[in-house]
Amino acid sequence: MTSYYDIDDILAEEEMVSAVFLQTANEVGIFDCADDTNKVEAGTHVEMPFWLAQELYVRQAVSIKVPPYFDTKAKTRNEIGADAAHVDLRSLCPYFYDFGCKIARLSALSHVQHLSYWNRIGEKTIGPLLLVAFRTRYREVLIKAHTAASIVAPKHLSLLTKEETKLYEAGQSSTAAFKKWRMGGPRLQIASVLGRKRKPVE
Repeated sequence: MTSYYDIDDILAEEEMVSAVFLQTANEVGIFDCADDTNKVEAGTHVEMPFWLAQELYVRQAVSIKVPPYFDTKAKTRNEIGADAAHVDLRSLCPYFYDFGCKIARLSALSHVQHLSYWNRIGEKTIGPLLLVAFRTRYREVLIKAHTAASIVAPKHLSLLTKEETKLYEAGQSSTAAFKKWRMGGPRLQIASVLGRKRKPVE
């Protein structure tokens, strides 16, 4: 479970999604600047941040369209299946995995299953797609973190999502710590408590 103050979680929910109002909504004219009535008519297509879209979706006020890169017909799926390690996921969505998990969880809501298929964003294939992508790229990220020269790193990092970048940096940090331990200093250190003399028992 993510922290309420997790900045990455907050930024992931700022990703824009395409939604359609299922009913007329008053006092939300900000979504339709061409209209001075301060309301949005049913059927209006709107781009909004995910955090707002999911709240309206739960209240059955809007339908949400799955982002293009998660769509079953998107070429991204074929690219991930062919060579996931070299797909530029960062340009698609910096928080590809976190955002994908949020959409997958939202699609599992049981109380909105009676709505139209387009409104039910039930992309049951999003979970498996994320798993395939992460499994393949996880190995590549760690290999490069442990072996890649600093000259290669910038090009490789430009393809990584925020989650993968953190993984890469953790891998580099652990490698540096291991090399430092291996190359210098004593292997074992005597605990401070072992250096103390015991008081004689009277």
